[in-house]
Amino acid sequence: MAEIQAGAGILEGLRVIELGQVLAGPFVGAIFADLGAEVIKVERPEGGDDARRMGPDFRHGDALTFHIFNRGKTSRAIDMRTDEGRAELHALAETADILVHNLRPGVPEVLGVDGATLCARFPRLIHGAISAFGHVGPMAMRPGFEPLLQGYSGLSSLNGGEGDPPMRSAPSVCDQGTAMWVVIGILALLHRRTLTGRGGMVQGSLLETALMWAGQKTDAWVNTGQLPERHRSGHPVLTPYEAFEAADGPVLICAGNDRLFAKLADVCARADWTSDPRFASNRARLVNKAALFGELCPILAGQPRAHWVAALEAAGVPVSPINTLPEALAEPQVQALGMLQAVPGEDFSLTALPISLDGARPRIAAGAPRLGGKP
Repeated sequence: MAEIQAGAGILEGLRVIELGQVLAGPFVGAIFADLGAEVIKVERPEGGDDARRMGPDFRHGDALTFHIFNRGKTSRAIDMRTDEGRAELHALAETADILVHNLRPGVPEVLGVDGATLCARFPRLIHGAISAFGHVGPMAMRPGFEPLLQGYSGLSSLNGGEGDPPMRSAPSVCDQGTAMWVVIGILALLHRRTLTGRGGMVQGSLLETALMWAGQKTDAWVNTGQLPERHRSGHPVLTPYEAFEAADGPVLICAGNDRLFAKLADVCARADWTSDPRFASNRARLVNKAALFGELCPILAGQPRAHWVAALEAAGVPVSPINTLPEALAEPQVQALGMLQAVPGEDFSLTALPISLDGARPRIAAGAPRLGGKP
């Protein structure tokens, strides 16, 4: 697959100042860096971003998390507690197209880098601010972290199955999702700036992102009064549409309509299911799910998952093994996408952006910077 070469990114010529800690703010910077923008990460002189120490030394004294979310940037060590440091920061902001931060609420105002202050001083600047609970409301000044926001928003209550305790999503979907939404907002304001010359402010939060991810279930509750049932890998209104145990591991089968169910029945040598009034329609199968699974599960358990994947794919029934990460990375389809990229100047690889522009995936331009310097 063709790749955009380092130094020829789609956003080349843009300068981004990032005052980011750990994940959400730095991920905004990483996205812009991968897309070709110049990203200057402003850090405390004493230790820098806390993510540098979030885990054992991976490379150059910094933890792997720091390398993942800070590739392609340079670092500027500035003591923002001093008048000289704040003056240096403001001079840097004057040269920027974009400034983004996820500082603790109240800190931007103390430093003079809040959106209202900077956008009044630099009308072309686009200012992105990430908070935990949002920029308005009684909890606007409260800090927060990923699992807290997954729990507070109700998102954790949707995971797992009946009888399971609430579960957080393993990926940091609120942190990384908020970064994505803020990038989208910044790009929208960049377009407006080309038309009007005016920058502006983008505000996002982990809570708003969590509420958006839960939006389908929330909207069902608001409009129908129905709380979502918890199905682990299953679906509330389709069956069979979930994971089953094959002889050597789990396989996910998505027979999402009656035509696909008929094909599944043929593969299982149970064509009689389609004429059985308990199973002939999806609505009937929902009512008689336990009876259907009582017959289906022993059949699926009798063969390894490779057998079922091959047979169901041949019949046109959507099916997939439930892979471990190593198994997923070994899949020919995953390898063909080229998501893992070697980091220039380093001896390791990182996951690249999940988009292609004009058929080419943006390249990771460089590794993460040393504190106060370059990669």
